Amino acid sequence: MGNSLVAITGHYDAIVIGIGGMGSAAAFHMARRGLKVLGLERHNIPHALGSSHGITRIIRLCYYEHPSYVPLLRRAYQLWRELELAANEKLLYVTGSIDAGPEGSEVFEGSRKSCELHDLPHEILSQGDLHKRFPGYQLPQQHLAVFQPEGGFLLPERCIVNHVQIAQAFGAEIHAQEQVLDWEPTSRGVRVRTNRSSTYEADHLVIAAGAWVGEQAKFLAPVAVPERQVLGWFQPIEQNLFKPEKFPVFNILVDEGRFYGLPIYGVPGFKLGCYHHLGQKVVPDELGSKCTLADEKLLRTFVEKYLPLAAGPTMSLVPCMFTNTPDEHFILDFHPEYKQVCIASPCSGHGFKFCSVVGEIMADLVQHGSTQHDITLHRLSRFEGTKQNKN
Repeated sequence: MGNSLVAITGHYDAIVIGIGGMGSAAAFHMARRGLKVLGLERHNIPHALGSSHGITRIIRLCYYEHPSYVPLLRRAYQLWRELELAANEKLLYVTGSIDAGPEGSEVFEGSRKSCELHDLPHEILSQGDLHKRFPGYQLPQQHLAVFQPEGGFLLPERCIVNHVQIAQAFGAEIHAQEQVLDWEPTSRGVRVRTNRSSTYEADHLVIAAGAWVGEQAKFLAPVAVPERQVLGWFQPIEQNLFKPEKFPVFNILVDEGRFYGLPIYGVPGFKLGCYHHLGQKVVPDELGSKCTLADEKLLRTFVEKYLPLAAGPTMSLVPCMFTNTPDEHFILDFHPEYKQVCIASPCSGHGFKFCSVVGEIMADLVQHGSTQHDITLHRLSRFEGTKQNKN
């Protein structure tokens, strides 16, 4: 620490580790504010080895997970629209959203509560009403659905690319294929060493490493657990029923689990996933690209039972990762030992929609030491033992 013999490659206001969804947004917001930023990504930009890929990602205002997410989402929508204007590219598509489950279930009741608490426009639809309006859905008789008209989807790879390119236009330096080996605090901030024999210094560090967050902040390894997921695309028998104008994005609780899905866009087939899929914990570098018949069967069973007009041939199966905390809420906070280090990860499988506002939050923490956004739910203090370690 503080070794004067170390050859320093460069000094920055802030270094960002991980240039996926969260990290690219953090680099964008800091560079736009005039900070000298370095972004370091161990893979390509963008890449399909983590949690920020898959052609489309859901965005929804109706949020059963906790009502305090809704103000963050409102700001996220504003920032995504600002990014669209800056990039001159459409990134957010509105389809409406369906949150459905049996009456009394966490998904249905929590979604309705978030709408009522935040005065969001919404409708409560019976199973019959849902099927009549959107014939692609054939849910159980006892199910109720919250329809919120502002839900839709983002294009994750294009969001990352545009955040990066605009950050670069504001002077940010972004490196792909450069893995951070370690970092340490210094009297002035932090020192970061990479696999390219480079050592960088900065006043601040933002760790947005996704499934690799436990490598960069070792005290988080027990509470940031990577899990293998699989995304499936199935060719509908009745394609017109599963296009964006006819098929809202969904979050549905059934006996088989909680599933999410999106309409046809960009590639053949409509998109489907199951939260916690087969429950497989994974070492991030060992995720691999292969999917199995068991992966397909889990997803196809849902399609055949609840979306039978979509149960045509399988088009694609793609693995990705969730990085789950015990309560499935985010981590947005300072490092417990080093206040020059901020953490924006992990997000337990529902974080991409928030990337735009999380980038703003990280810029606030770096620049001002606080943020106007309410991140109480996401503070590290909720986990016991997080202050027992350094990095």
